Amino acid sequence: MRSLAYTVALSIFATTAGLSAAHAERVCEVTDPTETPLNIRDEPNGKIINKLRNDREVYITETTYDNKDRPWVYLEGYYQGEYRQWGWAIREFVSCYDR
Repeated sequence: MRSLAYTVALSIFATTAGLSAAHAERVCEVTDPTETPLNIRDEPNGKIINKLRNDREVYITETTYDNKDRPWVYLEGYYQGEYRQWGWAIREFVSCYDR
């Protein structure tokens, strides 16, 4: 007989797995209104480690807020056939839609 803790853990895992699958269907694009490449940072407000051009398709895998309560998102996506973990960008320059 399964314990209640096991059943709850399994239920949480199934729910999380379902959300992850749904999350993968949410696609975003870089949409910096300045028309310059978007700075990608190693952490919110951190060192610039990359830049992404407008219209680059990305996935948001994490969101956090800085000390000024601005949302930052962690971006991942494909580049030249490889899946990349890009880094952190300010949320307002990324637009998302459902597939």
